[in-house]
Amino acid sequence: MKVLVVGGGGREHTLVWKISQSPLVKKLFCAPGNAGIAKQAKCLDIEASDIDKLVKFAEKEKIDLTVVGPEAPLVDGIVDRLAERGLKVFGPNSDAALLEGSKGFAKKLMARFNIPTGTFQIFSDADEAIEFIRDMGAPIVVKADGLASGKGVTVAFDEETAMAAVKKCICQGAFGRAGHRVVLEEYLEGEEVSVLAFTDGKNVLPMPASQDHKAIYDGDKGPNTGGMGAYSPAPVLSDDFLKQIEKTILKPTIDGLRKEDCEYRGVLYCGLMMTESGPKVLEYNVRFGDPETQVVIPRLKSDIVPILLACADGELGKTKAEWTDEAAVCVVLASKGYPGNYEKGKPIEGLDKASKIPGALIFHAGTATKNKKIVTNGGRVIGATALAEDIPAAIKRAYECVEAIHFENKYCRTDIGKKALARLGNKR
Repeated sequence: MKVLVVGGGGREHTLVWKISQSPLVKKLFCAPGNAGIAKQAKCLDIEASDIDKLVKFAEKEKIDLTVVGPEAPLVDGIVDRLAERGLKVFGPNSDAALLEGSKGFAKKLMARFNIPTGTFQIFSDADEAIEFIRDMGAPIVVKADGLASGKGVTVAFDEETAMAAVKKCICQGAFGRAGHRVVLEEYLEGEEVSVLAFTDGKNVLPMPASQDHKAIYDGDKGPNTGGMGAYSPAPVLSDDFLKQIEKTILKPTIDGLRKEDCEYRGVLYCGLMMTESGPKVLEYNVRFGDPETQVVIPRLKSDIVPILLACADGELGKTKAEWTDEAAVCVVLASKGYPGNYEKGKPIEGLDKASKIPGALIFHAGTATKNKKIVTNGGRVIGATALAEDIPAAIKRAYECVEAIHFENKYCRTDIGKKALARLGNKR
């Protein structure tokens, strides 16, 4: 088989790492890839957003399976374009990708099919949204309707912050077209957890739960990022709860879309809040999470390629997945200044040393090669990931990797996994 992975971050490095282990795969490409991916796949000088070039390459090279990492090309219709040419692809078509492409679309779908979520209203007029905030009060959540790279959500604990977020979206155009509409949403209390599932549009195959750390600073302080670390399993979610989520959220979402002539194939990501009244959906993503992928996929013992093919072919009901009991922890090493402005081109040292730590998996996110040296090339640079017998041991190993890797202006959170330790009764 020839496989093409679209994207160039930590999520895609994890997928390339796992796909490369399959005996079914003879050639593996990644567009555009990064310095770490280049060791396991042939990197192409094609951006993930350049659908024309990607389709042309897949057709010319006779790619047997394309695996799409980022959300933007999915929303922009890369699956539809490949399918038109008879090419197999793992990911939802543009209609189904609206689950992430429009938060308003997702909330309306949940309302129609009684999928548990917070109450909400959608606005395209700033004055009407501000009046609603005055009526509802705070805390309240303000979300840009469209894609904003994980940065379009404001959890406002006072009305002034909420109003400013509305103005930033609608009046100031901070997120472009993505912020022309806003969703104002009930603030849900509890602990967040991520549940991903493979699906072929009819069947769902849940993956082990994980927990992301979106805020830039320790203690979940500061602005949201694309994710500063993750761990799996998530002690907040029991096996019984996972079955409940499959029954009340995952399956109804897929069934609801199919009832509306919108078959969803690929991976469905549910960001959930574990409230006192049970799990409720905060958001959907239509692709593997980042950095959740870095802690979930390393726990998959099965060959991932037959699972991806089964999703694309509509035959997931015949497929099973085996998972390791080991825990995984990922600490993201970022460039100082992220998620705002940051410098690139800083040489990275210690990658080989870190990779020799037992259980270590070093996934590249924002890296490039310059003068034969690996350098920083993004806000999130490296996912220092480790597998171990339990979460405390995995945390220890992941931070050993962090200590081994060096680059100028390196930054990371120091409390990844702390919530898990609290639930397990351990102290770090």
